[in-house]
Amino acid sequence: MGSMNSTIGTRSICVPGSAELNAWTTHDWRDGVLVSDLAVHDRLTVCTRNSTYEIIVMEPQTAEVLVRGGRFFPQFAPARVAGSSLGGSFLKLHGVYAGFQLELITDDLPVITTRIRAVMLTASRDGQVM
Repeated sequence: MGSMNSTIGTRSICVPGSAELNAWTTHDWRDGVLVSDLAVHDRLTVCTRNSTYEIIVMEPQTAEVLVRGGRFFPQFAPARVAGSSLGGSFLKLHGVYAGFQLELITDDLPVITTRIRAVMLTASRDGQVM
């Protein structure tokens, strides 16, 4: 996506194309998942530029998960998937999408990953991972 020059007052600024609402709403959202569409105990493996995260869905509707990976999660810890963003003001709520940064909320701090390269889903059946 390119950039667009805008004028605010007498200043000209450059706005990344990804920051435009039209680019966001027309994006192809098939390369990832919404946590709310998953089942309890479904597992996601999320590979970012720097780390791999294992995510176990605990409460799909509120995006409560257990997460392990990266330097902030050496062992499974509770978190909430806030969503995916491009580091700006738009957030795909409770979504995990390749090409975006994953935003996780913990009791201690928010964690924003590097860009996601791949998202893999392992569905569970009756609490058992398949």
